[in-house]
Amino acid sequence: MEKLTNQEEELMLIIFQKGKGFIKDFIQRMDEPRPPYTTVASIVKNLERKGYVKGIRYGNTSEYSPVMDQHDYKSKFMSGIVQNYFENSYKEMVSFFVEKQKISAEELQEIIKLIEKK
Repeated sequence: MEKLTNQEEELMLIIFQKGKGFIKDFIQRMDEPRPPYTTVASIVKNLERKGYVKGIRYGNTSEYSPVMDQHDYKSKFMSGIVQNYFENSYKEMVSFFVEKQKISAEELQEIIKLIEKK
Protein backbone atom coordinates (compact mmCIF):
# COMPACT_ATOMS: atom_id res chain seq x y z
CA MET A 1 0.00 0.00 0.00
CA GLU A 2 1.07 3.51 -0.74
CA LYS A 3 2.49 5.60 2.12
CA LEU A 4 0.16 8.19 3.66
CA THR A 5 0.84 11.89 3.98
CA ASN A 6 0.51 13.51 7.42
CA GLN A 7 -2.97 14.85 6.52
CA GLU A 8 -4.08 11.46 5.24
CA GLU A 9 -2.80 9.69 8.34
CA GLU A 10 -4.52 12.20 10.64
CA LEU A 11 -7.81 11.64 8.83
CA MET A 12 -7.30 7.87 8.75
CA LEU A 13 -7.02 7.83 12.54
CA ILE A 14 -10.33 9.73 12.75
CA ILE A 15 -11.94 7.23 10.38
CA PHE A 16 -10.69 4.35 12.56
CA GLN A 17 -12.20 6.03 15.63
CA LYS A 18 -15.52 6.67 13.89
CA GLY A 19 -15.65 3.27 12.19
CA LYS A 20 -17.57 4.60 9.22
CA GLY A 21 -19.15 7.87 8.30
CA PHE A 22 -19.67 10.70 5.91
CA ILE A 23 -17.18 13.48 5.25
CA LYS A 24 -19.11 15.88 7.50
CA ASP A 25 -18.78 13.34 10.36
CA PHE A 26 -15.01 13.29 9.98
CA ILE A 27 -14.81 17.09 9.84
CA GLN A 28 -16.70 17.33 13.15
CA ARG A 29 -13.98 15.25 14.85
CA MET A 30 -11.12 17.42 13.55
CA ASP A 31 -9.39 20.09 15.60
CA GLU A 32 -10.15 23.77 15.09
CA PRO A 33 -9.65 25.45 12.73
CA ARG A 34 -11.31 22.72 10.70
CA PRO A 35 -10.37 22.43 7.05
CA PRO A 36 -12.97 23.10 4.35
CA TYR A 37 -15.26 20.29 3.24
CA THR A 38 -13.60 20.17 -0.19
CA THR A 39 -10.16 19.64 1.37
CA VAL A 40 -11.36 16.73 3.51
CA ALA A 41 -13.24 15.27 0.52
CA SER A 42 -10.00 15.34 -1.52
CA ILE A 43 -8.08 13.62 1.27
CA VAL A 44 -10.76 10.93 1.57
CA LYS A 45 -10.66 10.38 -2.21
CA ASN A 46 -6.88 9.92 -1.96
CA LEU A 47 -7.36 7.41 0.86
CA GLU A 48 -9.86 5.56 -1.32
CA ARG A 49 -7.51 5.60 -4.32
CA LYS A 50 -4.67 4.28 -2.13
CA GLY A 51 -6.89 1.45 -0.87
CA TYR A 52 -7.29 2.49 2.76
CA VAL A 53 -11.03 3.28 2.70
CA LYS A 54 -14.02 2.26 0.62
CA GLY A 55 -17.08 4.32 -0.11
CA ILE A 56 -20.71 3.29 -0.49
CA ARG A 57 -22.72 5.73 -2.56
CA TYR A 58 -26.07 7.03 -1.30
CA GLY A 59 -27.51 9.45 -3.82
CA ASN A 60 -25.04 12.30 -4.18
CA THR A 61 -22.98 11.44 -1.06
CA SER A 62 -20.84 8.52 0.09
CA GLU A 63 -20.30 6.78 3.39
CA TYR A 64 -16.71 5.75 3.96
CA SER A 65 -15.23 2.98 6.09
CA PRO A 66 -11.72 1.63 6.60
CA VAL A 67 -10.67 -1.36 4.51
CA MET A 68 -8.54 -2.77 7.36
CA ASP A 69 -8.75 -2.53 11.12
CA GLN A 70 -6.50 -0.20 13.09
CA HIS A 71 -4.34 -3.06 14.41
CA ASP A 72 -3.50 -4.21 10.86
CA TYR A 73 -2.75 -0.62 9.87
CA LYS A 74 -0.37 -0.16 12.81
CA SER A 75 1.36 -3.41 11.95
CA LYS A 76 1.90 -2.35 8.31
CA PHE A 77 2.96 1.14 9.35
CA MET A 78 5.48 -0.06 11.93
CA SER A 79 6.87 -2.70 9.57
CA GLY A 80 7.49 0.03 7.01
CA ILE A 81 9.26 2.24 9.55
CA VAL A 82 11.47 -0.60 10.75
CA GLN A 83 12.28 -1.59 7.18
CA ASN A 84 12.94 1.93 5.90
CA TYR A 85 14.67 3.52 8.88
CA PHE A 86 16.15 0.71 10.98
CA GLU A 87 17.59 -1.72 8.43
CA ASN A 88 14.64 -4.08 8.99
CA SER A 89 15.79 -4.65 12.60
CA TYR A 90 13.52 -4.14 15.60
CA LYS A 91 16.65 -4.34 17.75
CA GLU A 92 18.02 -1.29 15.91
CA MET A 93 14.75 0.53 16.52
CA VAL A 94 14.75 -0.21 20.25
CA SER A 95 18.44 0.75 20.46
CA PHE A 96 17.62 4.06 18.81
CA PHE A 97 14.97 4.83 21.42
CA VAL A 98 17.30 3.82 24.25
CA GLU A 99 20.04 6.05 22.84
CA LYS A 100 17.64 8.99 22.55
CA GLN A 101 16.41 8.32 26.11
CA LYS A 102 12.86 7.79 24.85
CA ILE A 103 12.53 4.44 26.65
CA SER A 104 13.48 3.64 30.23
CA ALA A 105 15.11 0.58 31.76
CA GLU A 106 11.80 -0.22 33.47
CA GLU A 107 9.98 -0.12 30.13
CA LEU A 108 12.63 -2.37 28.60
CA GLN A 109 12.11 -4.85 31.45
CA GLU A 110 8.38 -4.83 30.72
CA ILE A 111 9.11 -5.53 27.05
CA ILE A 112 11.42 -8.41 28.01
CA LYS A 113 8.69 -9.90 30.23
CA LEU A 114 6.21 -9.67 27.35
CA ILE A 115 8.67 -11.44 25.04
CA GLU A 116 9.34 -14.17 27.62
CA LYS A 117 5.60 -14.79 28.03
CA LYS A 118 5.28 -15.51 24.31
